[in-house]
Amino acid sequence: MVTPGNAEWLSLHREEALDPALPIIDPHHHLWDHPGSRYLAEDFLNDTASGHRIVQSVFVECLSGYRDTGPDAFKPVGETDYVRTQAQRSDRDFPRQTRVAAGIVGFADLTLGAAVDDVIAAHVVAGAGRFRGIRHASGWDPDNEVRNSHTHPPAGLLADKNFRQGFACLGRHDLSFDAWLYHPQLAELTGLARAFPDTSIILDHVGGPLGIGPYAGKRDQVFGQWKNRISELAACGNVSVKLGGLAMKICGFGWHSGDTPPSSQQLAAAWAPYVHLCIEKFGVARCMFESNFPVDRLSCSYAVLWNAFKRLTENCSADERAALFHDTAARVYRLTTV
Repeated sequence: MVTPGNAEWLSLHREEALDPALPIIDPHHHLWDHPGSRYLAEDFLNDTASGHRIVQSVFVECLSGYRDTGPDAFKPVGETDYVRTQAQRSDRDFPRQTRVAAGIVGFADLTLGAAVDDVIAAHVVAGAGRFRGIRHASGWDPDNEVRNSHTHPPAGLLADKNFRQGFACLGRHDLSFDAWLYHPQLAELTGLARAFPDTSIILDHVGGPLGIGPYAGKRDQVFGQWKNRISELAACGNVSVKLGGLAMKICGFGWHSGDTPPSSQQLAAAWAPYVHLCIEKFGVARCMFESNFPVDRLSCSYAVLWNAFKRLTENCSADERAALFHDTAARVYRLTTV
């Protein structure tokens, strides 16, 4: 068997793009050059050229291109420089393709409290008009089989006094906050959203329903817990949700371990309960589909992923689909559309 997630394995199942003229903004992808793993703007463009009409994208922080000198607090600003440079080169060399990283979401350590304001200001300058928000991932679980976020958060980060002092700086810069956590933590995000009703919060990956470690084999139980907490969070009008991320290992579907990749029909059938509930509770004006590439590439190709999303919206009106695939992301991330 070929290695799951690589090009040879992904090529074992191919699909033509459904509804290829539908304009899409991909509001969540990464660019990185880590040891043994490389995914740069040209790699992303190869994926977006697979048949769907991806007009713009939003980059989300992933420990890329940090500065190796200077104060630790400002080292993540190097990621914004790194991505902006790739984006500008892509605009110049491939003007008729996807506008890569039209929006940039970076990392700043919000536990610095009010002192993080200078770091945020430096990100804004480095983004040269592209910087849109901060993600300080808070994914934490007491079980060692669940991998905690790359930011090494403590339990209860979102309620931490210093974190909230730092979070308050976002409003002064008209920036949003991307929230990455796991489903048992959703009530913590609801508390944060209620405390800062004027700050736009975007929940990543439908709230991280876990399916590994102590959550393996408990999909119905997890879904029930997730449903209750998502419904409560949806009552906060300042929160939007990204529909995606369900191809990650932590969700427990196991697509990455198959002899062949899943079809878009298989993906849509498995993900329908999560996607449809989010649309029901948040409404299309606060929902947006995302690729989470290259992370979700471990389970399926870019073309198949977006086909699954399109299958999930077959019963939606044209206006509803426009919101889910393009308009919500454009508004929430304040992107210029043409």
